[in-house]
Amino acid sequence: MRPIILGILAAFFFAFTFIMNRSMELDGGSWIWSASLRYFFMIPFLLLLVLWRKNLRPLMAEMKKDPRAWFVWSFIGFGLFYGPLCFSAAYAPGWLIASTWQVTIISGSLLAPLFFETVITKMGPVQVKGKVPIKGMAMSMIILLGIMFIQIEHAGMLSLKEVMLGVVPVIIASFAYPLGNRKMMDVCGGRLDVFQRVLGMTIASMPLWIVLAIYGLFTAGSPSIGQSVQSGLVAITSGVIATILFFQATDLVRGNMQKLGAVEATQSLEVLFVVSGELLFLKAAFPTVISWAGMFLVMAGMVLHSFVSHKGDALNKKNVSA
Repeated sequence: MRPIILGILAAFFFAFTFIMNRSMELDGGSWIWSASLRYFFMIPFLLLLVLWRKNLRPLMAEMKKDPRAWFVWSFIGFGLFYGPLCFSAAYAPGWLIASTWQVTIISGSLLAPLFFETVITKMGPVQVKGKVPIKGMAMSMIILLGIMFIQIEHAGMLSLKEVMLGVVPVIIASFAYPLGNRKMMDVCGGRLDVFQRVLGMTIASMPLWIVLAIYGLFTAGSPSIGQSVQSGLVAITSGVIATILFFQATDLVRGNMQKLGAVEATQSLEVLFVVSGELLFLKAAFPTVISWAGMFLVMAGMVLHSFVSHKGDALNKKNVSA
């Protein structure tokens, strides 16, 4: 249960992203600064953590081995993840973005054939091509059904433009985040801890954020003090705390696609946290009975997803021993 608990904690801190990004947009801040400032602020915090653990030199040595892979998968895992999320906040409310983001539960499972997983046999560990976890996908559909319940009464209030510009970028991000994360785990091969990996990916994605910031200066002007403060809070809560918790959870189940899918499914709880946060801080409308029914489905689906993954893993071990 440790990876699941870490995943739930990560979902809580990730929720700050959706709430604060929407708050910054409502205050007139540009999505460009919401995206780039987060990663600028992450660098010093992560650097201090890695230096304190005396692990900076091994990280630099590892990045020098394959700088192209670090740049490509960091660009995908961080750039194509957070840029579209911030962009969508300019066109859609936080609850819609958080709900759509849960498509990553399905996205992560669909990406399984692109990776290899470790299977324990009588001859020892064997690398086999990953398969889409059908049972886990069924549990994921329950989660998505719950999310549809939560938002069904609000969907009619959105224009086609809000749907296209607020939803499509989030779907792109939902594939980019697990793809970049998993590929970087393969590149690192267990040689780096989670603090080193997050710092390395942040450094490798810096060219993107620098270019984006320069573009922002010429098109949107400099960020306000309020946006800078909120971006700093997002960097700490979501960029540092949540990312480290989530990456640690995925590291614990690396090589097991079923358990990895269960950990990624814990992010469905972001919807509940975002709804609560918008009620408290953005004065959003109180959820109706249908919305609460949807929240129950989300939690039930997450529990069932976790149960199926552990049961499937136990069955695989039983078949191997037989």
